[in-house]
Amino acid sequence: MQPTRFALPFLALLLFAVVPSGATAGRAFAEDARPNLLFIFADDQCFETIGAFGHTDIDTPNLDRLVRQGTTFTHAYNMGAWGGAVCVASRTMLNTGRYLWHAHDIYGATEQERQAGRFWSEYLRQAGYDTYFSGKWHVRADADKAFDFVRHIRPGMPNQTELGYNRPMEGQPDRWSPYEKKFEGFWKGGSHWSEVLADDATGFLDQAANRDQPFFMYLAFNAPHDPRQSPKEFVDRYPLDRIDIPQNYLAEYPYKEEMGAGKSLRDERLAPFPRTEYAVKVNRREYYALITHMDAQIGRILTALERSGKRENTWIFFTADHGLAVGHHGLLGKQNQYDHSVRVPFMVVGPGVKANARNATPIYLQDVMPTTLELAKIEKPAHVEFKSLLPVLNDEAAEHYDAIYGAYTERQRMVTQDGFKLILYPRAKKVRLYQLTNDPLEMHDLAGEAAYQTVIKRLFAKLLELQRASGDRLSLTVAFPEL
Repeated sequence: MQPTRFALPFLALLLFAVVPSGATAGRAFAEDARPNLLFIFADDQCFETIGAFGHTDIDTPNLDRLVRQGTTFTHAYNMGAWGGAVCVASRTMLNTGRYLWHAHDIYGATEQERQAGRFWSEYLRQAGYDTYFSGKWHVRADADKAFDFVRHIRPGMPNQTELGYNRPMEGQPDRWSPYEKKFEGFWKGGSHWSEVLADDATGFLDQAANRDQPFFMYLAFNAPHDPRQSPKEFVDRYPLDRIDIPQNYLAEYPYKEEMGAGKSLRDERLAPFPRTEYAVKVNRREYYALITHMDAQIGRILTALERSGKRENTWIFFTADHGLAVGHHGLLGKQNQYDHSVRVPFMVVGPGVKANARNATPIYLQDVMPTTLELAKIEKPAHVEFKSLLPVLNDEAAEHYDAIYGAYTERQRMVTQDGFKLILYPRAKKVRLYQLTNDPLEMHDLAGEAAYQTVIKRLFAKLLELQRASGDRLSLTVAFPEL
C-alpha cells in the first residue's frame, strides 16, 4: 500500500518527564500546552507477561522501564467481543469510544463514523495534532484517511500455515519452527514485522522532531499474536526447563464447547486436544520469545524518542487489545472470561504521573481514548462512554467503575465486583463464581456452595444493570430463572 502524505517509519512509546515535586498528572504544563501522545498497542498480551510484575519468568527490560517510570493499572480489562476475532471488538471500542454492544451496532458503519469525525484520531487531528499510524489496524475504517502519516497497515494476524496447528506432539518431530522464514507469517516481506514497526516508529519520530505541531502516534504491534515467530536467539533464551506450567493448567476445559471455545475454534486448534504439559510449555516458550523480541523493538523506539527532543512533553500509554490463555484452564485462546484473557498490561508514563506506582482501580483499556482527549483539551463527545483516567491518576476519583462487565458472543457473560467474579455460560446453564482476592488464578468454583448464593444473586443483578448500560440484549433470565 502507499503511505498517506508521507512515508516514514512509525513511532511508539515511552517517556518520563521531570516535573516539579508534587505536580499532579496533566497539570505540569501551561493551560495552552498540548502534550504529545504516544500509544503502543500489543496484540494478545496477557497482563502476566511483563517481568517487573513478578508473575512470569520473562525478559522485558524496556517494558519494565515503563513500569518503573510511570503508573501501572494492575486491573485493566477488555469488555469482550461479539465474535472469535476479539481484537476487532476491542479496537472498534477503542477508536469509537463506545461500549461493546453499542460499538457492535455501528461496526458495519465504522468508516462512516470516521468520516463524520466520531473517531479517536479524527478528534485529535481536528484539534491540530499530527497523527501517525503503523501496524495492526483491524478496524472497519480507512486507516490511510484516518491518519495524516501512515506507513504499514497490517491485517489481523500474519498468515498461519496448517503445520502451525495441532502441535507439538511429544516424541514426534515438530514440522513447524518459529524462526524458519519459509513459513512466512511475521517473516513475510523479508523482515520481521515487529522490526519493521520499530523502523517506522523511528522514522516518524525523526519527522516529528522537525515539526512544531503536537503529535499523536498509534503504534500497533501484531506481536505476540500467533504465529508466534521470532529470531532463534530469542527462542533460545527460553529452554523448556525455564518454562513453568500454569498452576491452573487443565488437560481440557469442561465447558469449552458450550462456551464457544471448543475444538473448532481456530485459536484453540493451535495445540493438541487433550492438552499436554509439553505442548503448553512449547507454546508458552514461543509466546515469551515473541514478547521479548517485541520488547527489544520498544527499546529502539524509546531511544528514538529520546533523540527526538520531544520526550519531556509526551505522554505514553502501553497496553494490549486483550490477553491470552496459552495453557491456563486448558485453553489456548482469548475467547473466555478468565483474567488471563480479559486483563491486559496498562502503563502510563507522563509529566507528573507517579513513578513506579501501582493502581488497582479497575479500568477498561479503552479508557485511554478519552484520557488522551482530555489531555488534548478536547471536550468529551457525547457518544464516548469510556472514562478519562486523569481523575484516577490525580487521586480525585472517588469511584471509576463500580463493577467490570464482560461478554463473548451469546455464549458467555461475566461481572467482576468487590473481589468476586461471576461467569455465566447460558448454553450450558452453568454458573461459576470465584473469589479473586483469595483465588487469583480462578481455580476454586464457589457457585455450588450455599454460603455464596446471596453473592451470586447480587452479582447477577449487577450484571443485568451492566447489560443495559452496554447495549447487551441477551436475556439471561431465560437460561438462569433461579437467579
